[in-house]
Amino acid sequence: MTFQCTNHEYYLQFSDKVLALIRRIFRKSPEFRHDSFRHVARFAPLIPFMGGRPDLSKTLKRVITFPDHSNSLYFGCPIILAAGANKTALRIKDFANVGFGGITVGTATRHFREGNTHRPRIGFLEEDRAIYNSMGLNNEGVDVIAKRVDEQLVKAHKAGLCVGISVAETPGLTDPEEKIKDIIESFTIAYKAADYIEINVSCPNTGESRVDLDMTFSERIFDEIMKIRNSLGIRKAVYAKLSPDLMERHLISIMEMLVRTGVNGVVVGNTYPTAKISELPVSVTREDLTPLRADGDCGGLSGRPLYENMVWNVKYIREHYPQMSVIACGGIDHGYKIYDLIKMGVDAVQCYSVVAFRWMAAHAMRAELADALLNDGYKSLGEYDDRNPKPVKAV
Repeated sequence: MTFQCTNHEYYLQFSDKVLALIRRIFRKSPEFRHDSFRHVARFAPLIPFMGGRPDLSKTLKRVITFPDHSNSLYFGCPIILAAGANKTALRIKDFANVGFGGITVGTATRHFREGNTHRPRIGFLEEDRAIYNSMGLNNEGVDVIAKRVDEQLVKAHKAGLCVGISVAETPGLTDPEEKIKDIIESFTIAYKAADYIEINVSCPNTGESRVDLDMTFSERIFDEIMKIRNSLGIRKAVYAKLSPDLMERHLISIMEMLVRTGVNGVVVGNTYPTAKISELPVSVTREDLTPLRADGDCGGLSGRPLYENMVWNVKYIREHYPQMSVIACGGIDHGYKIYDLIKMGVDAVQCYSVVAFRWMAAHAMRAELADALLNDGYKSLGEYDDRNPKPVKAV
């Protein structure tokens, strides 16, 4: 399969150079730098030169509907803050200040997890505009996270945010039945609170076998999850978060399984396993990432180098499984990229790494997306959708 893919470039502004200076200042405390984004989101409206405010205009509003009549999802814009940025679900509405139209909190496991104990667990690749991490699913547990989401959901909606929760099985479990019980419990708790649920079956950061590599076990999990979902009065969307390193044959197998079990959509994809970093267009080698190699390559890479790989996967899924909702994730750092992906048929995008390299990244990408629409004669994303309805395969 061949296709054109433009990795649109953005040019460094003065504010982006300030961000680069901040990264240099905190180069020995990368996890602190990583976590500081929540403070930026909180105080953005109070700092004049940041100009952080929720954008409640309807120009980029996106509504995702589903063939099985699951609840529609309403995004202030199709830019979602990916899981990993807000693991605690604290102060969710603040992230509208920095331009996002949706947020996926977590990833949450059944109980509290400290995550990987080695330090550092995160690093920045300046030349590649990428981040590598091996956090290890650190979180406070799905009960705590779901409770916080439930308490804040109305305020988040008023700020223009659609809120999902990402859940995963607890690392360390060995009995298959215990694993299934664990993730089903997490799903059920999260389902009561969030607008949608994202099942993370592809995390490379725990040192254990990924769920998406075991097709028999994956099908059991999604079959049980969808049976529970379909038995409930409210039908919320369920997404599967896939790894970006799947071979075409494996991608077909997992997509056929997801269609068979009735899953609503896919997030394409997760961080790229650092053990396979040679497959990406990066300036570093696997041997350079010493923190991750020290614990057995428990980690993944995110950021600009993942873009072409992600586009290939998105294009393949949209062509062969048009009934599936697709959220694109990987190397998205420009509004024109978002527009290209929307023209391919994606419903929304997720990003996070870009906020470390681009000042007020989501606001900047919103402006670029609006400009791309205007260049093609559309005044809004809604007008684009009205004039370009997506084809849907019968289910």
